[in-house]
Amino acid sequence: MVVVLIVAVASAAISLTLRDRSQSKLEEEGARLSALLETARTQSRIVGTEVRWQPLATGGFQFQGLPSLAAKELPTGWLDGETTATIVGAPQLRLGPEPLLPAQRVMLHLGEHELAVGTDGLSPFQIVTGADAVAAR
Repeated sequence: MVVVLIVAVASAAISLTLRDRSQSKLEEEGARLSALLETARTQSRIVGTEVRWQPLATGGFQFQGLPSLAAKELPTGWLDGETTATIVGAPQLRLGPEPLLPAQRVMLHLGEHELAVGTDGLSPFQIVTGADAVAAR
């Protein structure tokens, strides 16, 4: 009976520590998108040109307004081909060159999971959690 109890407790602990694979992929996509948006935002401020980002209906995404060399260096596809994105309240994200931007949010979707990436306009793009993520919907 003690052995059965130990096995049951160990099984419960393992099942709680295992994460859903698509949720992990989505978090990786969110961190990557945050870094890409901040890279483009920095390029926009350096060059002094307006840069915009938008998801594509055919999959992937594009940066508009980057110098040709910088645009070639940034990826245009998701790590997982099933990932999709929706910008909340606008057709595109504005990434600069102004230091203060409007608050912006992108909802990433993979399977039944979703994740918000956003900025308040002053802070960097990052994964949005808690009440802010719920308000973004």
